[in-house]
Amino acid sequence: MEHISMTLTRIYLALTARRVRDERGDVPGWVMITVMTAGLVVAITAVAKPQLQSMLNNALAQVK
Repeated sequence: MEHISMTLTRIYLALTARRVRDERGDVPGWVMITVMTAGLVVAITAVAKPQLQSMLNNALAQVK
């Protein structure tokens, strides 16, 4: 009986023990997020560049 109890205890500890995790994280995921973010910035800038330049010029003109 003691053998079964010891085995069940080991199984329980193995299932509930904290797993050592790799601290690097999900590198391919972060690379994809970074590339997609850069792509969105380029796309938005291409579409909104004239409006952004106009806003900046108006703001600078008001400061003078």
